[in-house]
Amino acid sequence: MINEKYTTKLGSGQGIIEETFALLNLWSPGMNGSDLYKVALGSGLFPNISARRLKNLIFEGFAPRYLCQDAQPLKNIKALQNGLSNKEINQILYLYTCRNHKILHDFVKEIYWATYSSGQNFLSIDEARNFVIRANQDGKTSRPWGASMIQRVPIYLVGTCSDFGLLENKKNSIRKILPFRIEPKVSIFLSYDLHFSGHGDNSVLSHPDWGLFGMDRSDVLNEMKQLALKGWFIIQSAGDVTRIGWQYQSMEEVIDALNKR
Repeated sequence: MINEKYTTKLGSGQGIIEETFALLNLWSPGMNGSDLYKVALGSGLFPNISARRLKNLIFEGFAPRYLCQDAQPLKNIKALQNGLSNKEINQILYLYTCRNHKILHDFVKEIYWATYSSGQNFLSIDEARNFVIRANQDGKTSRPWGASMIQRVPIYLVGTCSDFGLLENKKNSIRKILPFRIEPKVSIFLSYDLHFSGHGDNSVLSHPDWGLFGMDRSDVLNEMKQLALKGWFIIQSAGDVTRIGWQYQSMEEVIDALNKR
């Protein structure tokens, strides 16, 4: 997680899925945010966005999510773009967005999935607002937020969830919760991403990122056992200890295999 404090930067585009694909195609290795902004500004691909808005979108929305860690997230997405479906790529975009925006990460896990698990079919803007009010009172925000921000941030949260397919994409104060299940290839990607980030086997199974897809440790283990039947892993479980045989030696090998299957 890049920023443990809650910020308002999610307002700079929310899901920005279409814009991300456009910027992805403009980006080339070695480009930083400033380079990409100059190229995007002159590309003619954003005729309905002002220069100021485009700058905010890139520097507060796109770059922190995808150009961090020497642009590794963007390199991964670019390498997977032609081998994965739009739904699979969008789930990876969702993962990186939640990793960058702590407020979204917590909202999805604490409010969205709790609402879903309780059997409710709808999530309201009031529930999102109560979450923001509590966060502000508990000192989780980067600085105290005023009334205006407390009204706006819940809209960003619900809008982003709609962009990524967790909620219906209607501008209603109450939105329907949509079926949202991690795609098998995204499970493989996330497992290996955590592994190559230095997490041990049991840490991979218990990592908070799985909670973004409504999964706990037992769900993850069951998912990986199913994927092991197709040769992605070797799983050995004894009591509470699980050993994972990782079949690929680098993320590049994993991406190559995902593109070919």
